[in-house]
Amino acid sequence: MLGRLQRSLLYPRAFAQPDEALLDGVPDLERWTLSIPGGEVEAALLRAPGPEPRPAVVFAHGNAELVEYWAGPLRRYRDHLGMHLLLVEYRGYGRSAGVPSEKGLAADAAAFYDRLVARPDVDAARVIGHGRSLGGGVIGTLAATRPLAGLVLESTFTSVPDVVPHVPRWLLPDRYDTRAVLRAFPGPVLLVHGTRDPTIPFAHAERLAAVCGDGELRRFVAGHNDVPQDARYWDAIDRLLERAGVLL
Repeated sequence: MLGRLQRSLLYPRAFAQPDEALLDGVPDLERWTLSIPGGEVEAALLRAPGPEPRPAVVFAHGNAELVEYWAGPLRRYRDHLGMHLLLVEYRGYGRSAGVPSEKGLAADAAAFYDRLVARPDVDAARVIGHGRSLGGGVIGTLAATRPLAGLVLESTFTSVPDVVPHVPRWLLPDRYDTRAVLRAFPGPVLLVHGTRDPTIPFAHAERLAAVCGDGELRRFVAGHNDVPQDARYWDAIDRLLERAGVLL
């Protein structure tokens, strides 16, 4: 009972309304699907120009969002940095089948990653992960099983149990232990967080930064959903890409 309640709160997918118009006219867009029990999960690849193998970023969104919400805001990765941008969807969200869970989302992200790095136009040694809010946990599960050159974690928690410390851990089926992942992660990490975040307090970012071997914490006077994608935001991402050896 409490496990189902946790998932209903962790994955409020009814609030994420599909908007296909956000993908209309996006150049060099590929729509991917992955077969799972009961149907398919989708992803969207914004391909970077150029015939040579290009670096790439795998992005996972927040818990009340969809892939199309980020095709525009993150196009700088492709249009200015020359990176492929893969937006992975969550099962049970938008047009995708299934029921979301940590195990399911981790499996889907890994499968999409494997398809990405198998492409001849992708440099598998120069792939980073970028996750926002819940997506930081999803990217953490990916970093635990697949090689990533660096991580951008935005408004992300240390773990789900730390967000709800009054609930016994054994009652929480989905934990997303991001702090444990960062303790073992060998590459550089950028943490972006709002100091006024009421959903995932800024202290989570400080605790994550404390366990990183090579981490930068970039703070913004912002809440959970309004971190500005301004020059400071992208400058910090550029530094992460340089530290990771992604921008040659």
